[in-house]
Amino acid sequence: MIILGIESSCDETSIAVVKDGKEILSNNISSQIDIHREFGGVVPEIASRQHIKNIATILDESLKEANITLDDVDYIGVTYAPGLIGALLVGVSFAKGLSYGHNIPIIPVHHIKGHIYANFVEHNVEVPCIALVVSGGHTNIIYIDENHKFYNLGGTLDDAVGESYDKVARVMGIGYPGGPIVDKMYYEGDKNFLKITEPKVDGYDFSFSGIKTAVINHVNKMKMKGETFKPEDLAASFQGKVVEILSKKVLKAAKEKNVKQILIAGGVAANSLLRSELKAKGEKEGIEVIYPSMKLCTDNAAMIAVAAHYKYMYPNGKDIIAGLNLNGKATLDIIKD
Repeated sequence: MIILGIESSCDETSIAVVKDGKEILSNNISSQIDIHREFGGVVPEIASRQHIKNIATILDESLKEANITLDDVDYIGVTYAPGLIGALLVGVSFAKGLSYGHNIPIIPVHHIKGHIYANFVEHNVEVPCIALVVSGGHTNIIYIDENHKFYNLGGTLDDAVGESYDKVARVMGIGYPGGPIVDKMYYEGDKNFLKITEPKVDGYDFSFSGIKTAVINHVNKMKMKGETFKPEDLAASFQGKVVEILSKKVLKAAKEKNVKQILIAGGVAANSLLRSELKAKGEKEGIEVIYPSMKLCTDNAAMIAVAAHYKYMYPNGKDIIAGLNLNGKATLDIIKD
């Protein structure tokens, strides 16, 4: 089965070709990070325009690299939710044009499921399992049963992890995107420099607004007093507390559900401390912690094609093929996909 994946939910335009849900024949990505860096975050209108500009070229590159034509494609998997609505519509509209012109069925894919299924490419995943989704817009603990049905056990009540990293980085003036910079600074700072109180949140939900605000308030106080601060210490204090909370809650969920594996998914899955800390703690509990390689952590179309493959294999009683009336959705709970 050959699936053409299309991803345009935020600021990466990506098209990939994946065979049988495992073999990546091509996975081309056009990133807009440099364009949005001067604004300190993604500008939706600019992102949409860049998708329109790049998507046809990325398609040509991916087909050529995979050594196929559109006549060889069995299905198109496209991200339709959640994300920036203008950006989503570029990918969805492009998919519908290809579908109509070449008679290829469309499988609509939930972006977060794509991140989770990125783990299935490089690892032997055993379901049921638990997935920790950590990205710029999402922080969730997801339970996946033996039929690949998804259950949201908890999520952030305010800021997502990646969003918090960017805001902390911005107030410290260390650049965008904040995640990789803060992660690097962690190892050069003192994580005990700033005492950050863990938010009291029930169950498997999260709250990162107070943690982010603690760092921002400290920076503002230092600036008001005309005092200097060491960004590495604040980065270490912030990241140390965030990883501590994430690890504790997802391990608790894994033990409660009696699963053997935890999957880390999303852009923040590239965070080195989260990978090492959670893996070490998982080993002590007899739970395997797995995560994608760096190239599959960020938004990419290969993960969308893989997710489409599994949606086809495990339809869970739903009609998985979309018509030409398919539309993008800026928000959509993963259990409603």
